[in-house]
Amino acid sequence: MRVGLLTGGGDAPGLNAVIRACVKTLKNCEEDVVVYGFRDGFKGIVTKNYFELDEGSASGILHLGGTILGTTNRDNPFAFNENGIISDKSGVVLEVYKDLNLDCLVVIGGDGTLRIAHELSQLGINVIGVPKTIDNDLVLTDMTFGFMSAVAVATDALDRLHTTAESHHRISILETMGRDAGWIALYAGVAGGADVILIPEIPYNLASICQKIENRRHQGKKFSLIIMAEGAVEQNVSQQAEKGKRGFLLQEDLEREGIETRCTVLGHLQRGGSPVSYDRIIATEYGFEAAKLVLKKDYNRMVSLKGSEIISVPLEKVSGVTKQVPLDHNLILASRSLGISFGDEVL
Repeated sequence: MRVGLLTGGGDAPGLNAVIRACVKTLKNCEEDVVVYGFRDGFKGIVTKNYFELDEGSASGILHLGGTILGTTNRDNPFAFNENGIISDKSGVVLEVYKDLNLDCLVVIGGDGTLRIAHELSQLGINVIGVPKTIDNDLVLTDMTFGFMSAVAVATDALDRLHTTAESHHRISILETMGRDAGWIALYAGVAGGADVILIPEIPYNLASICQKIENRRHQGKKFSLIIMAEGAVEQNVSQQAEKGKRGFLLQEDLEREGIETRCTVLGHLQRGGSPVSYDRIIATEYGFEAAKLVLKKDYNRMVSLKGSEIISVPLEKVSGVTKQVPLDHNLILASRSLGISFGDEVL
């Protein structure tokens, strides 16, 4: 068998663990399998930039963040940007696929990457998808690898902001990634003891946040921690600030109310560094399952976590759908019972 493998979209801790598990499983099976790694996502196929992945290249990378293959969240082969000229290079992808006599292409990525993979499958390319995003917003899988590592970074940031906010009697805002879904902010907010959690699924109002801060002051607590996803929106406001600036906009709003506030935007810190143990484990399981699907020739599917079981689902059902936090999610219900505000309380 001949298999291609690439990583696309934003990087996430655990990518190398998937590569390692998939390559080693394929190389240690009874069949003779050649694995080609394409550099920098789909760009590597279009530009024919690839190399053979063997056990040596897949060794010693379990603990490493990033991806040994490189990645890009641009370079869509159906709208490929070459020196400012946009053109459809999907035909080149199909040509390279056939020239290398590939049986399958393993694509590790998030929504955008897997959407492209599904479109390629409609051209006759056999595809296996592996779900990757620190935002945990892919449907039909309980968890994506990289998410728990991002939560750990955000939780650590809240722990550190706690001490400085308490020392200076200030309000600290921590803005996390999460353009369309608030999974990171919710999980890290609970783990890090945030007083206010703001997520895209629950529009907030300033008065509610101010009241929460005032209530804490009446209890003798002269500081508060606010964690907000970059996609959090204010109620009844049509023009929202762009991501990376919403935390600072909230800071300005609070300071106009006479509340001293500081904002920290985590940005790409959430993507970097070594994967936590959970992500190393689930990424290994995902890579192993992807290899099994390849060997069974069960194509055009995405590996998935359902409860404690690794399964696979049709790739076509994943594309173009965002998994948001349900309003009745147990962590939201538990948080409200603990007195954590989501900025939507009716005054």
